[in-house]
Amino acid sequence: MSTANMLDVRNLSVSFQMYGQGLEQKEIKVISDLSVTVRKGEILAVAGSSGSGKSLLAHAILGILPNNARVNGEILYCDKILTVEQQQKLRGKEMTLVPQSVEYLDPLMHVGKQVMGVGGSKEQQEAVFKKYGLVDAVKKMYPFQLSGGMARRVLVSTAVISDARLIIADEPTPGLSKEIAQTAMGHFRSLADEGRGVMLITHDLDLALTYADRIAVFYAGTTVEIADAEDFRSGADALRHPYTKALWRAMPQNGFQPIEGTQPYAGNLPKGCLFAPRCHHRTKECEQRPAIRPLRGGEVCCIHAT
Repeated sequence: MSTANMLDVRNLSVSFQMYGQGLEQKEIKVISDLSVTVRKGEILAVAGSSGSGKSLLAHAILGILPNNARVNGEILYCDKILTVEQQQKLRGKEMTLVPQSVEYLDPLMHVGKQVMGVGGSKEQQEAVFKKYGLVDAVKKMYPFQLSGGMARRVLVSTAVISDARLIIADEPTPGLSKEIAQTAMGHFRSLADEGRGVMLITHDLDLALTYADRIAVFYAGTTVEIADAEDFRSGADALRHPYTKALWRAMPQNGFQPIEGTQPYAGNLPKGCLFAPRCHHRTKECEQRPAIRPLRGGEVCCIHAT
């Protein structure tokens, strides 16, 4: 695995202009000071509960946020600032998204043609369909004719067949059988081993740990920890942030121990550390928002982490 960064997200913030009662306009920040990198030749798994900003990060990188979004911070691709013009130029070519929903497919085009894309061949399309258990007749189907599992396999096929250097896979495995999910993950691993960068957004931390190099943990729209996958396999003591440790303990094989409280709503974030209201280690110093810092070979956003 290379240490060169293919993608570098620095202090990213995303907010939306919304209307409240009486048509009062207000800004709701959903991502704040989020930093993360994807290296050439690695799979970075992005984990965190729903609403933590995982999919919004993907959309910000690709430049497909809605018009009422406001973006601050820097996104670099291969050491160059990713401008709106660059996003439009690279999207679907050097950078590709495996989306969650079949709604991203063209409803008026056969799925086989969509999987082939601009540079793919009929032979490649047929080969990848066979690998994912899609019969030949599927290529002549329209998206609305696909079952949920078929649609997921078609979406994964679009990324596998592409020449993209950066692949962002947003929950690519739900609805797939264990065997097909492992096949898909094996493909992402092969693409990373070829020198590409893969950002895997997932709730299936168990599956991700088998294939990923590093894990980035999000909470309430920011990065709380980035750790080697090996740290998760080693146990809670190898991890750094209280939320990451709680996430590890909540895994079924680790006792399924939930923690009290809920992730705060984007429109009502606490001051200072976003996890402080649920944290047993909180002190007066936690009323100031901590910055992410290097620690024990990883990165953490907590002043008490050791």
